[in-house]
Amino acid sequence: MNDVLAAVLYLTAACLFIFGLKRLSSPATARSGNTTASVGMLLAVIVTLLDSGIVDYTAVIAGLLVGGAAGAVLARRVAMTGMPQLVAAFNGFGGAASGMVAAAAFLDSSLTVETGVTVALSTVVGAATFTGSFVAFGKLQGLIPGRPLMLKHQALPDALLAAALVAAAVWMTASGRPAALWTAVGLAALFGVTRTLPVGGADMPVIVAFLNSMSGVAAASTGFVIESSALIISGALVGASGLVLTSIMSRAMNRSLANVLFSGFGGGDGEAGGGGAGEGRPVRRATVRDAAVTLAYARSVIVVPGYGLAVAQAQYGARELADRLEERGVEVRYAIHPVAGRMPGHMNVLLAEADVPYDQLLDLDEINDDFPRTDVALVVGANDVVNPVARDDPSSPIYGMPILDVDRAATTIVVKRSLSPGFAGIDNPLFYMDSTLMLFADAKAAVDSLAKAVAEA
Repeated sequence: MNDVLAAVLYLTAACLFIFGLKRLSSPATARSGNTTASVGMLLAVIVTLLDSGIVDYTAVIAGLLVGGAAGAVLARRVAMTGMPQLVAAFNGFGGAASGMVAAAAFLDSSLTVETGVTVALSTVVGAATFTGSFVAFGKLQGLIPGRPLMLKHQALPDALLAAALVAAAVWMTASGRPAALWTAVGLAALFGVTRTLPVGGADMPVIVAFLNSMSGVAAASTGFVIESSALIISGALVGASGLVLTSIMSRAMNRSLANVLFSGFGGGDGEAGGGGAGEGRPVRRATVRDAAVTLAYARSVIVVPGYGLAVAQAQYGARELADRLEERGVEVRYAIHPVAGRMPGHMNVLLAEADVPYDQLLDLDEINDDFPRTDVALVVGANDVVNPVARDDPSSPIYGMPILDVDRAATTIVVKRSLSPGFAGIDNPLFYMDSTLMLFADAKAAVDSLAKAVAEA
C-alpha cells in the first residue's frame, strides 16, 4: 500500500477514535459513539494488514474468528452488573497483547537504546496490567476475598520488588538479553499481583479504571516499538481517558489515587452481608402499602439507585414504578452518583437498558440542590453514597466524600435487605432518622410490589 494513502487512512481512523470517544460522554449518543470508534479500529486493522505485506493470512483470520466469537458471546451473556469484571479482563488481555508484541520485537531484532526503553516500558506495564487486572477481576467476582490482603510490613517488600523491577528493566535495555526480558516480565507480573491484593474490594472499580489507563500506556509504547501511528494514538487515547475516569472516581470518594493504592481501605459489599453495627437501634419500618401510599400522593420523587438495584436487576421494575407514578401526575427523576454502580456511567447504562428517558438521569451536581424541595427520595440499594456522616462528621473515614443529600427530602424511603454497612464498613445514620422509612426487601421484589401497589392506590 502507498505510504501516503496508509497515513491518510490511519489519520481517518484516529479521527473516528476521537469522535467516537466524544460521543461516549452522553447516554444519548454512546451507542453511535461505540460504533464509530469500532469502525475506526476496523479501518486501522485493515490498513495495518495491507500495509505490512503479510502473505499468509491463515493465522490472522483464525485469530479474528476466535476472538470475535468470544467477544460476541461475552457481550450477550455478561450481565450489566458484571461489566466491571469484563472490563478488568479486557484490560488484562490488552496489556498482555501489547507486552507480547513488544517482546517479540525485542527478541527478533537488534533495537536501539531508545527503542529498548519503550520495549521495557511496554513489557513491564503490560505484564503488571495483566496480572493486576485478573486479581481485580477475582475480587469483583468474589473469587478472591474483598478485604485488603496485606503483609505486616507491606511497604518494604513493595519497595524491594519495585527496585528489582527497575534494575531488570535497565538490564534489559542495556544488554538486549532474553534472560533480562523474562526476568523483567516475571517481576512485573508479580508486582501486579502484590500491588492489587492490598486494595480493598470497595476500591476495585478505581483500580480497574487505573489499569485501563495502564493498558493504554502499554499499547502506545508498543506503537513506538513497531512504528504504528494508529497504535500510538489509540493507546494514548485509552491511557488518557482511563486516567480521567480514575480521577473522576477518586474525587467522587474524596480520595487520592495514592490513598486508594496504599491505604488498604474498604472491604466487600456490605449489601451481601448479614447484620450491621446499628441493628439494635430503632428504625421506622414500612410495609409496601405504606411506601406506595407515600409515593402515590407525592408531587415529586427522586429515585436514587445503588449497586443493590444493579445486583437485583431491578431497573425494569424501577421504570415501571416511575411510569405508574407519572400516570398519577408525580414528577419522577433519578439522581446518579458517580460511583453508584461500579464505575461512572454504569448506572446510567443500566437504567437506559430499561428505557428510562435520558433527561430524567441527573448527576449529583445537577440534582443535589433539589432534595430540600422534594417530597420523597426513594433510595434503592444505595448506602455509602447517601450517608450523611460524609457531610457532617469530620471523624468519619468517608468525611468529605460527595454524597446525595437524600436526608434533606421531606421523606426518605430506603429499600434495603438489612441494616448492613456498605463498602466502607460504617453505619449509616440515615436509616434511623425520623423522616426515613425502611422497607426491608430485595430490590427487585420491592420495586415490583411498589409499582403494583401504586397502581392500586
